[in-house]
Amino acid sequence: MTTGLLLRAPDLTTLAPVTGRLAANAAEYDRTGAFPADGIRTAHEAGLLTATVGERYGGPGLGVAGAARILHALGEGDPSVALIAAMSLTIHHRQAVRPHWPEELYGQVLAEAAGRPVLLNHVRVEPELGSPARGGLPATVARRTATGWSLSGRKRFATGVEGLDWLLVWATTDEPTPRVGTFAVPGTTPGIEITRRWDHLGLRASGSHDIALHEVEIPAGNVVDIAAHGVGAEQDNRAGAALHLPLAALYLGVARAAQRYFHRFAQERVPANLGHPVARTERFRRTAGEIALRLDAAEQLVFGGAERVDAADDTYTPEQALGARVLADRHATEAVGLAVRLLGNPGLSRDNPLERHFRDVQCAPVHAPQEDIALLAIGGRALDEAARADL
Repeated sequence: MTTGLLLRAPDLTTLAPVTGRLAANAAEYDRTGAFPADGIRTAHEAGLLTATVGERYGGPGLGVAGAARILHALGEGDPSVALIAAMSLTIHHRQAVRPHWPEELYGQVLAEAAGRPVLLNHVRVEPELGSPARGGLPATVARRTATGWSLSGRKRFATGVEGLDWLLVWATTDEPTPRVGTFAVPGTTPGIEITRRWDHLGLRASGSHDIALHEVEIPAGNVVDIAAHGVGAEQDNRAGAALHLPLAALYLGVARAAQRYFHRFAQERVPANLGHPVARTERFRRTAGEIALRLDAAEQLVFGGAERVDAADDTYTPEQALGARVLADRHATEAVGLAVRLLGNPGLSRDNPLERHFRDVQCAPVHAPQEDIALLAIGGRALDEAARADL
């Protein structure tokens, strides 16, 4: 499908001003928990929200590496904005790689996105089910109507829901032989109740509220995909592994912001009994080295892996991508923790950004698939390969 649209291609060499504009408002959005509309608008104006739209649709067609660079820059400025943007970037990338949306519906999304920020997100997690990455089927029900579908159920962690234009709701049909599918629900549809319960340690402005769907009606053409139970319906952690590299890059951006503050503190702090900046002391230099080592190594894993994915390197496995994310998340959280511990009370004070970066980076490991699921996949492949080698 060719839409006739031409979406703006972002310049990845000039992301620093975007990072700066987001950083200027990040503390206030963190304090209030308000939807970060200014940051989303800034990302849109830079062409970042549609950067992964496929070329066949008139988009820039950036791949995993481009998405990783974008989310790293946004994460360094305001990770709440970055996480909201990540959801749209991932959805557009998946459509570019494997078209599965109804053409007319996707064309409508892109027509809107050409002129204003248009946000999309999958809404999958449920109170009873938990994360779909651990298996199971949704309790949310899609019921046939004369004109389409009616959806009812409860969902958790609907990131950015206050500003979402499209909620991609995972639901089970009430048909005699139930199917499971993804249903595109416009964000302004009557019957969507936002609980506003999100009160999190980090990413406070991401607005990842719980929602309830009360007989939310959509047209028949708003089905993105649908299949019998067990036929492509459940979340495949291996198949989507490469798309977790940009998510890891987001939190490495947070860690880089923390590193920048750590460096500034070390240069500006001059204790009276020392007479020179603490940056000259051995313990600050050693810790600066530990932080740089972790972040440099993690970025090599993430960005290098993303480039191999885009190059269709068939030697780069989903397990390697999952492993890169696990190590990157560990390194990011460790690096920020090192900075906080060395600074002591100043590092935990809310009058500087390091405390906020410390809270935000704690969110890195919570995204599905969590570390234990990733390690299970990595370990399973390693043992299987060892068994084959012994034959």
